[in-house]
Amino acid sequence: MNDIATVRKKHAVKKKSNGKNCLGENRYHGLLYIAPWLIGFVLFTIYPFFSSFYLSFTKYDLVSAPKWIGLRNYERMFRDPVFIKSITVLMKYVVCEVPLKIIVSLLVAMLLNMKLKGINFFRTAYYIPSILGSNVAIAVLWKFVFQSDGLVNQVIGLFGGQPVGWFGEEFPALMTIVLLRVWEFGSTMVIFLAGLQSIPTDLYEAASVDGCTKIRQFFKITIPLLSPTIFYNLVMQLIAAFQEFNGPYLITKGGPQNGTYLLSMLIYDATFKDYKMGYAAAMSWFLFVIILIFTVLVFRYSKYWVFYSDDETGKGDA
Repeated sequence: MNDIATVRKKHAVKKKSNGKNCLGENRYHGLLYIAPWLIGFVLFTIYPFFSSFYLSFTKYDLVSAPKWIGLRNYERMFRDPVFIKSITVLMKYVVCEVPLKIIVSLLVAMLLNMKLKGINFFRTAYYIPSILGSNVAIAVLWKFVFQSDGLVNQVIGLFGGQPVGWFGEEFPALMTIVLLRVWEFGSTMVIFLAGLQSIPTDLYEAASVDGCTKIRQFFKITIPLLSPTIFYNLVMQLIAAFQEFNGPYLITKGGPQNGTYLLSMLIYDATFKDYKMGYAAAMSWFLFVIILIFTVLVFRYSKYWVFYSDDETGKGDA
């Protein structure tokens, strides 16, 4: 036994000295392969992340050196009426867009989960908007569709209705942005569809034998077993909604009366129009904290409504 221990120690010393494993392969080859990604991650993610935190306590205009001013940028935020308005608009947008997109995605996924002829074609067709929605051309087209003489008002006119000034008032203008993002339900729908297909059909057959209606099956079988998927989509959609930028920037420019002026647009203007990098960094960190708080709350309370199949208590472990 002592001889075996001695051989192992010698082998360990040898590995430590030459940097090779027992097969004679260099242990650092793996690090060499991922070095490009590591360098990019440090330069373009880690460094900007921490440097922006430092800049949030400074006065910086990209020309002169950063000047330390402490918490003045954060104090200025809560005295800025435009910042307060952008936060209010952002909350309205998130409250409208996230639940609506999840509901529409789930309903469409349930329709596409039916065993119908040519269903694969419809699944592909319904996924296309999620690919095109982030396109600048689609956003410009969306703007023309909701103009005073656009397609939407023309359809309303066919039924005898009066044209709606979609971009003349705050709430209708905000809803055009919400509808654009809801229209991009493809990726969320695909995730719901995968979750629906993972639910055993035996449960529905047993429920039908017991006399359960389709509605009762939906709330007692589909929703509980689909809750992890709902939880995932909820988190992802919350994060995406808080960072919304392209839609309001391309369609409404933040108007009317800053009614669609989201916080991301205010950060953009402070950075690239006013060159107030320190103030923009402070608002960016405030947005980061908001997203973090909402995400933590969703994770914290998910144990009350998320069901995992291996959880005997019927509650999630998150």
